Amino acid sequence: MKILVCAKDVPDPDHVVVRVREDDRAVIGEVSEYRMNRFDAFAVEEALRIREALGNAAIDVLTIGPSRAKDVLLRGVGMGADRGIHLETQMDGYLRPRTKAAWIATYARGKGYDLILTGAMSEDMMNGQVGPMVAAFLDLPWATQVIRTRLPRGGKNALEPVSADICVEREIEGGSREILEIALPAVLAVQTGINEPRYPSLSNLLRANKQEMETVAVVLAGEGNEKAMEEMAGMEMPRKMRAGRHLEGSPSEKAGQLIAILQDKALLS
Repeated sequence: MKILVCAKDVPDPDHVVVRVREDDRAVIGEVSEYRMNRFDAFAVEEALRIREALGNAAIDVLTIGPSRAKDVLLRGVGMGADRGIHLETQMDGYLRPRTKAAWIATYARGKGYDLILTGAMSEDMMNGQVGPMVAAFLDLPWATQVIRTRLPRGGKNALEPVSADICVEREIEGGSREILEIALPAVLAVQTGINEPRYPSLSNLLRANKQEMETVAVVLAGEGNEKAMEEMAGMEMPRKMRAGRHLEGSPSEKAGQLIAILQDKALLS
């Protein structure tokens, strides 16, 4: 079996400077550190667990971005993936989901991937669009918000495509879940909590540092010459919707005020 995991580098929130302009628009200043998108770490771990369940599988980790994005590949290979692929672009900013999906699909087409995994979304943009768009470009079945996967065991040669469906459980609105059987090859966007991502091992990190990652230069022409369907207009800080209330008085008086508030909101009968 052959698996491709798409992983993104995102700004580490502990090392981001955000400024608010007079018009309440947010501007991201200098970012000193980046790391693997947390959602994508679950996708890498799920690929590793599928390989362990099958007995064998080839796992590639792919990322898009400038030269620093290779750190994501080092972490992916450090976790246990076999190979890293860097779609290198000189752009260091907002990239439209359709653009990234087109690049990923162009690279993956014809390479025999049985399963393409992504995180449910990225921590910085939270679009949740790249996975389904990759599936659309490749004309593959797909599922999002996946919280469990199950694959049948392969034959004597586990690197051959599994000739069966993959069974997935996914979250849907209202707290419900649905179970789907999807024919391979397929694209899955996995949700946090599907597993517990492992830490990179020392031996794998040493192997990752010695391994030459595949680098493919990409340009915006990969999206096509048609007019952009969407652009990033800006960012705003979350608006303060509620104001806190400070209770005054003795402990018994505060307790009485709290009971009155809860009764007024029909939280206490």
